[in-house]
Amino acid sequence: MNELSQKVALVTGGARDIGRAVSLKLAAESASVLVNYFDNANDASETVRMIMDVGGKAVAVQADATKAGEVHKLVMKCREAFGQEIHILVNVAGGLMGRKKMDEMDEGFWDSVMNVNLKSTFLVTKAVLPYMPDGATIVNFSSQAARDGGGFGAIAYATAKGGVLTFTRGLAKELGPRKIRVNCISPGMINTTFHNTFTKPEVRQKVAAMTPLGREGEAAEVAELVLFLASGRSAFINGESVEINGGTYFV
Repeated sequence: MNELSQKVALVTGGARDIGRAVSLKLAAESASVLVNYFDNANDASETVRMIMDVGGKAVAVQADATKAGEVHKLVMKCREAFGQEIHILVNVAGGLMGRKKMDEMDEGFWDSVMNVNLKSTFLVTKAVLPYMPDGATIVNFSSQAARDGGGFGAIAYATAKGGVLTFTRGLAKELGPRKIRVNCISPGMINTTFHNTFTKPEVRQKVAAMTPLGREGEAAEVAELVLFLASGRSAFINGESVEINGGTYFV
């Protein structure tokens, strides 16, 4: 029996890229996984199919993680599908939304970036917590951008991810008496749709060449780290940001 047998995991942004890899990895360890997605039903359905094809348990549920009402429905559907308790929460949902310098940003753009990265983490965590038993785990997603300010045009994104880092540490202290551990992961350059969309190929090649390991990371490697933090293998790690960047940035 795998360690996560009888556990229920809710993964926001779980349909593709890192979210899909996380969903697959947790399911492979026998967790029942709710795959949350925002607008790509095809990717979500494919992720669920991949899990079920190897005997895992998963459902896909659409919800906008920036809206409290939709988040509440998401959590209720998770409980309807898998039982009353949620043992693992992984807040993957987030995004850059676009590269804009300060003089190009307006209030609406700033708010959108904050909502999709920071507010979503707050709303989903708040909605899930009443149904988390003592000893549960939360894994948030920050970014290397929270440490170094991000690449060109990523000030808003870096700021939001810095907020996720601080939120993680504060919540780890608050939930410590319940033995609920809260950690976050801060990826560097990972081979995903995110960088396909927002990072020029020449920039990616330059960053990979400067990385001590000489390459980008892969979503599956990030998922292995999520599994470690979500399981008892990391029982004394709490309030931590684990960097996964191949050595491009050291804390």
